[in-house]
Amino acid sequence: MGVDTLLIDLHFLPCLEYFTWLLSYDHIELEICGNYQKQTYSNRCYILSSQRVDRLSVPVQGGKKKIQYKDIKIDPHQKWSICHWHSICTAYGKAPYFEYLADYFQQIFFQPYEYLYQLNCAFLNTCLEILQIRKSIKATSEYVHHPPDCIVDVRNLIRPQVHFSERNQYHPYPYRQVFGTIFNANLSILDLLFCVGPEAGHILKKSCILSKAV
Repeated sequence: MGVDTLLIDLHFLPCLEYFTWLLSYDHIELEICGNYQKQTYSNRCYILSSQRVDRLSVPVQGGKKKIQYKDIKIDPHQKWSICHWHSICTAYGKAPYFEYLADYFQQIFFQPYEYLYQLNCAFLNTCLEILQIRKSIKATSEYVHHPPDCIVDVRNLIRPQVHFSERNQYHPYPYRQVFGTIFNANLSILDLLFCVGPEAGHILKKSCILSKAV
């Protein structure tokens, strides 16, 4: 490990701020051994529909007691993937690059993943591949309360309840969205990919305050 190592939670179809953090570091460690926390980006993301910003949430089991993130299972009894994909198609069906990229995500949505971290890893790897972002990434094997100084620890930092402007990492660089004339910042990476396609990486770099201190 070196000074360019970032320790970060694993999110579901992460927001743009998440990717600006990834861009700022060469080595990434994904925290999967900490306790699962409700009302976080671990199982939710936000997309833009014709009426408002909508939240998509993956239903999970075992959230009422302390359990490690890597052990959280997706609730197989709910038809969440069908509902999610319908919402995404409705929101982005007319986006310029939806036709070109939809298959990548549809395949993942309908894979029978048992654990939440498996689903999130699949989406993250796909997004990084589309964005052509190449980093050294690995998952944690144990939970370390106080990582060494050479690691930048941003676990539990990116939360829906705290506005991104308070973290001084992501500076929105507007792009044309499907609905409305007012730019909605920091949505799921899906919004950026479907709207601008190959320009997504450039926009992320423009949105990134290259700071290596929290």
